[in-house]
Amino acid sequence: LKEINGDLSRLSVKYGNNLLHENDAFGLELTADRLEGLPNAVREAAREKAQAAGLGDKSYLFTLHKPSMLPFLSYAKDRKLREELYTAYLDRCNHGDEYDNKALVNDYIRLRTEKAHLLGYDSFADYVTADQMAATPAAVYALLDEIWTPALDRAKEELAAMEEMLRADHPDATFEPWDWWYYAEKVRRRDYALDDEALRPYFTLENVQGGIFFLANRLYGITFRPIVAPLYNPDCLVYEVLDEDESHLGVLYFDYYVREGKSGGAWCGNFTEQYYENGERVAPVVGVVTNYARPTRSTPTLLNLDETKTLFHEFGHALHSLFRKVEYRGLADVEGDFVELPSQIMENWATEKEFLDLWAVHYETGEPMPAEIVDRIVAAQNYLAAYANVRQLSFGMTDMAWHTLTEPFEGDVEQFEAVSMAPTQVLPVVSGTAMAPAFGHIFSGGYAAGYYGYKWAEVLEADAFSLFKEKGIFNREAASSFRENVLSKGGTEHPMELYVRFRGHKPETRALIEKMGLGK
Repeated sequence: LKEINGDLSRLSVKYGNNLLHENDAFGLELTADRLEGLPNAVREAAREKAQAAGLGDKSYLFTLHKPSMLPFLSYAKDRKLREELYTAYLDRCNHGDEYDNKALVNDYIRLRTEKAHLLGYDSFADYVTADQMAATPAAVYALLDEIWTPALDRAKEELAAMEEMLRADHPDATFEPWDWWYYAEKVRRRDYALDDEALRPYFTLENVQGGIFFLANRLYGITFRPIVAPLYNPDCLVYEVLDEDESHLGVLYFDYYVREGKSGGAWCGNFTEQYYENGERVAPVVGVVTNYARPTRSTPTLLNLDETKTLFHEFGHALHSLFRKVEYRGLADVEGDFVELPSQIMENWATEKEFLDLWAVHYETGEPMPAEIVDRIVAAQNYLAAYANVRQLSFGMTDMAWHTLTEPFEGDVEQFEAVSMAPTQVLPVVSGTAMAPAFGHIFSGGYAAGYYGYKWAEVLEADAFSLFKEKGIFNREAASSFRENVLSKGGTEHPMELYVRFRGHKPETRALIEKMGLGK
């Protein structure tokens, strides 16, 4: 077991370094005449990126990092360029060179399966879920199936609306994955008059952070004070977090901007965990990391709605660490399918009109977000919810397919995924690509046999947030109960007991199905 754990640790480093190289290595260099459809802010960011890479004043550079890639896929009119960029994203660590991760995937499954057998389990998924809220792979599949059935049909309806637009532009084309963001944006503008770029001026990074601090104060009475502290990067921000009685809760770092050599995505981690020493609580030091575009010479960092929700999400994890009050270090960790509840519930406030009205102002004029735009955000919050759920379900099912294997796998990774993802496949499979070589969450990121936890927690958060909807989104009684029964307890009790104590009943899928607009 010791040898296996050592081998898995070394695999994680190699897999992660390969993926980091692939994320940084690709660049799509374009000239101004090939940027049709792209907003000025996106062009300006790409131009500055090209200049930083030494490509000159007439070049524009787009990369596989989300702040660069997703705006390009959403607005670039040139379909061939969208295909080139997205295919490169799908092909990371999957093209037969020294950075190919397919053999490492096989190594992971072999080692994890052997580890499970040593510990008395049939599969790695049986081993992992035994200590989770779900308890068994069968319970995971039961929950995923309950949500997947209503979501898949609606996702196909969503796709049909976009296919109609595609045919108007390209009569003989088949709808492909690189078409999704472009036509999703077009349908959203048509049906909701909601343009992601029009929202950005109200979601400056400073505005969003201020809104989150305001929300934390309304719910829990805590405040954030800038302090001088050591920084591992000069761009970081650091705050002391004070409780309602002004006692010290912890320290919170923010590391917002994309940079070379930095892992992609967003996460929250602890530099120092909360613990007790000589009967006194030692406060945690927590870090929130994102990969937002840097401000340009003329424009601050402007977030879209998804990026805004991401910061709310990671801040929820931060609150979970800051509020933790656990005597024994071994009881600090929370079950993997419960740990996303504190983060995912926070995303709900980002689309609440009553909350947006209090902080979302235009960075140039200072004017609040117009009521009609707020109304459109609220109306559009279920837009593409079905596809988003099917996509997450497909990731969770693929993760479970890999980790319910009871014997080592030496077959074709691409073919295995084609079979495992088939039940939830909405868009065509791109031949020659595979997700596993770049699926860092389940191979190098700690979510093996646990990716379903995002969807499991989504059931929890929808059911939990319905209490705030009943009592008021700033209700201090509900917030205090959530802090006391969920955020402060760590792993000291079974998560179902904690949840029931807060909510009054076991979680129900009804709230999530209604939230997605699938229960009507």
